[in-house]
Amino acid sequence: MPVINRIAEFADEVAEWRRDFHAHPELGYDLPRTSGRVAELLKGFGVDEIHTGIAQSGVVGVINGRGPGRTIGLRADMDALPINERTGVPYASQVAGCMHACGHDGHTAMLLGAARYLAETRNFDGRAILLFQPAEEGGAGGKAMVEAGVMDTFGIEEVYGVHNMPGQAAGNIALRPGALMAASDAFDIVVEGKGGHAAWPQNTIDPVMISAQLILALHTIVSRNVDPIQSAVLSVTMLHGGEAFNIIPRSVKLTGTVRSLNDEVRDLMETRLRTVTEGIVETFGGKAEIDYRRGYPVTMNAEDQAAYAASVAEQVAGAERVDASIDPKMGGEDFSYMLQARPGAYAFLGNGNSGELHSDTYNFNDEVIPVGVSYLVKLVENAR
Repeated sequence: MPVINRIAEFADEVAEWRRDFHAHPELGYDLPRTSGRVAELLKGFGVDEIHTGIAQSGVVGVINGRGPGRTIGLRADMDALPINERTGVPYASQVAGCMHACGHDGHTAMLLGAARYLAETRNFDGRAILLFQPAEEGGAGGKAMVEAGVMDTFGIEEVYGVHNMPGQAAGNIALRPGALMAASDAFDIVVEGKGGHAAWPQNTIDPVMISAQLILALHTIVSRNVDPIQSAVLSVTMLHGGEAFNIIPRSVKLTGTVRSLNDEVRDLMETRLRTVTEGIVETFGGKAEIDYRRGYPVTMNAEDQAAYAASVAEQVAGAERVDASIDPKMGGEDFSYMLQARPGAYAFLGNGNSGELHSDTYNFNDEVIPVGVSYLVKLVENAR
């Protein structure tokens, strides 16, 4: 791969930083060790400005180029997941119930590698703004960073990010203009009935039976309401109710997620979920309490910036290893908030045949570090 030679020379150091982050994961906004280590390394690289405590634990580094030019933002997420690790690697998590199971350790290390190279060479015009954010995993840290003013304060004109992708060939880069990842919503439905003895169901309003009917009905919304050319997902993922084998409970709680790739489908899914739920539950004499929560918006790559990112990827990985029109993925990503604030592009960096994201056997592939770092660097160096 035609990666930058200097980056290949210190790639092992980047891997060491990554493995250190992996062994000491932290959750959400509570990232004292991680953000402290990031700031320490940035200082050692000679980064011009280092700002800490943004959105509680975010870190922003500023590197000035040779002269006037564009201001490019590069983003990495720093937080881990509440999972017990089962990889068996020597640098496995030392924190019980906490693990870097989504590759944020690798994302952070690669952006640090880019910071080191950019500060060392200054082979670009304008400024590079390095955005190390907390709480991507459900805490909307990207939104918090935007609300803290990072785009305006640092004059960011375009913003880019990269995420590793298991199952994609190691070192390959994939992206697309438009919707890359889905809006991610969540719902809780409490089905209220009338409890009683399991031997006399005729005297009850059985919320377990109602919930069974409801789950089947909810899973028809996509197939019978959404245009087949569009995309959506509805999954009921948790069901809680009952305390004994011979008691019909008073209530049952259903929890799940809805994913969509545009606002029209997103609105439709919420409307139909409410209508179907109320109709099914009332048909059987029960009542429904619905809590529908809109989460991360669609991760929407800007047309021009996606084309630019693809051209940079081809320089680094080779045209044959870049897919500039990948199918969208139904996972959610809070980089979407940054893309709402500024034009930019998000890309996937192949992690090879590794464990799946959010699994206890996942591990970031250190072999792809030179590609990822070179890609981030070239996004800045080639900006015009």
